[in-house]
Amino acid sequence: MEEQYGKDDREQGRGTLAVWGGEMPLKGGNATQVPVVHSVAFGYGDVEEWLDVALGKKAGHIYGRNTNPTVAAFEEKIRLLEGAEAATSFSTGMGAISGLLFGLLSSGARVVSLKDTYGGTSKVFLEFFPRVGMEAVLCDTTDFGAIEAEIARGCDLLYLETPTNPTMKVVDIARLAGAAKKAGAVVAVDNTFATPINQNPLALGADLVVHSATKYLGGHADALGGVVCGRADLVHRIYHYREITGATLHPMSAYLLLRGMKTLELRVSRQNESALALAKFLQGHPKVEKVFYPGLPEHPGHDVACRQMRGFSGMLSFLVRGGFDAVKRLLPNLRYAHLAANLGAVETIAGPPATTSHVECTVEERAALGIPEGLIRYSVGIENVSDLRNDLEEALAKL
Repeated sequence: MEEQYGKDDREQGRGTLAVWGGEMPLKGGNATQVPVVHSVAFGYGDVEEWLDVALGKKAGHIYGRNTNPTVAAFEEKIRLLEGAEAATSFSTGMGAISGLLFGLLSSGARVVSLKDTYGGTSKVFLEFFPRVGMEAVLCDTTDFGAIEAEIARGCDLLYLETPTNPTMKVVDIARLAGAAKKAGAVVAVDNTFATPINQNPLALGADLVVHSATKYLGGHADALGGVVCGRADLVHRIYHYREITGATLHPMSAYLLLRGMKTLELRVSRQNESALALAKFLQGHPKVEKVFYPGLPEHPGHDVACRQMRGFSGMLSFLVRGGFDAVKRLLPNLRYAHLAANLGAVETIAGPPATTSHVECTVEERAALGIPEGLIRYSVGIENVSDLRNDLEEALAKL
């Protein structure tokens, strides 16, 4: 890895790390931004030096499927923000999740996880695991005693997500990580909804953290990416799986993610504040049956969220009276929301699980996972909160 800006022994704020972490002094023209290095291969005039780099004895790059300078800068930035030993990136968030699972596990492995994980993650557990002789036990997400009991029955990997997508349930990372460590299991946490601004699972006992970088890290809905960071020995195994199977992050996407991450703390702070205000508004609306947001004192996971989070996320979901028919009538009346299968962007985004988080699942599968068809996932952007509130109020009035 090249020498980096902002790399000293002092404790740095998250806003400072988001701007300066991983940024590299550049060797030509003194550019202030990380360059996009498109070269597929990296040449050497000396075979001995080339061999040292290839064997990992010396820093450098050999081939773009393995490593790239722009991509390395992105990995370093998230490594610093999560307080991890190492990080490796992927072309998408699901690439990172599947790379973590299949890079570490083999036939006979037993994973303990939650019913409320992202739909793509659930599909890996329910559809692809049986094909390779692996087992995933999906527990009731907030029944921590039941999760601990399943861990005690045998567990190679505990896979958590908190807050969950899209029901915003909160999982006690420290408690469950402690149970997993007693069983000799690795602990991985999907931190996409919280972001490293609001939550750092490694500090709570996790071994690995995974992000869909497409979402809050990039923040502008213009680049796909994923990343896993944590214990160096585990990350190296996951990196090896990725370098061979080839789900490599493109350098242009890495550049866009780096650019987006510079405003991560500013964006997330604004989104946290706005989401809490909108959750309180929706909670008192007669056409809303229920609001799911951990920042509300009435939320079942509020106390746990207060212990392990610094902010409660820019994500919320709410259940409208009238089911899926009401969802279909309400959403087109929102002026300041993209109806799209994404989240974590500067613009507000809204949609039902049937077309977003759990589009891969049938109605029956969503019901089994506890996801009602009348639910709307609402990703709060950085717009003025008064405009978002008025927008919701006007759309609800038309139901």
